[in-house]
Amino acid sequence: MSKAYPSNLTYAQYQFLSEMLPEAKKGGRKREVDIWSVLNAIFYILLEGVRWRSLPGDFPAWQTVYTYFRNWRRDGTWMKIHDNLREWTRIEEERHPSPSEAIIDSQSVKSAAMVSQEVGFDTGKKIKGRKRFMTVDTLGLVLRVLVTAANVPERSGGKQVLKRVKEMGNKVSRLTTIWTDGGFDGPAFMMWVMDTCRWIVQVVLRPEQTKGFVLLKKRWVVERTFGWLMGCRRLVRDYELLPETSETFIYLAMIRIMVRRLA
Repeated sequence: MSKAYPSNLTYAQYQFLSEMLPEAKKGGRKREVDIWSVLNAIFYILLEGVRWRSLPGDFPAWQTVYTYFRNWRRDGTWMKIHDNLREWTRIEEERHPSPSEAIIDSQSVKSAAMVSQEVGFDTGKKIKGRKRFMTVDTLGLVLRVLVTAANVPERSGGKQVLKRVKEMGNKVSRLTTIWTDGGFDGPAFMMWVMDTCRWIVQVVLRPEQTKGFVLLKKRWVVERTFGWLMGCRRLVRDYELLPETSETFIYLAMIRIMVRRLA
């Protein structure tokens, strides 16, 4: 076992997650690596923001850790764990597993110098990098996220991420209302959401002639979720070559938050 890093899972948290992890493949050599250490290494990467090759020596080899991270991204393991934890967290908060309302917003972040795919310039926020389109429930728990180039318009990215939410099926069977800011306003976008998803869009605008911070109805929830993500150094800037990897780290950040609450 590695040293007691702040990012490590406790034994109770590991036991909680281990039941949802795939079993070792049949045949071949017996699995020798400790999955608890693999998970701790992945969360160390997420919280400390180091490169895979810079993992401390008391973790398993970085190639092994990265292989588990990549394979579980490809086979949907991380997504399955995330969705289960979200439902259980809602039940713990005495809410229905399926939300009735969701909030959508976007966040532009700078990309690292070596990132070249899916990178653009957000003229509004003057940021060259990528944009995260986030949908959360009223507790701030992520439903689905989409990472694109920063120059993708709000309504275009909003349609793509809402399609992903719609594909969740019964997990969002009670969803009726989507809260947005002015960036997603417009009759064309509202009609598309109503025709395609059968949801109603509610736009919350900032009051006129106001200065400084203003707490806006519903919208503050998704802003708080963005704040949670900023606690992970790997997410402060986009270091990933593939947008899919960026999305996986966001789901991992939420997994860590939820498992700490539940375990």
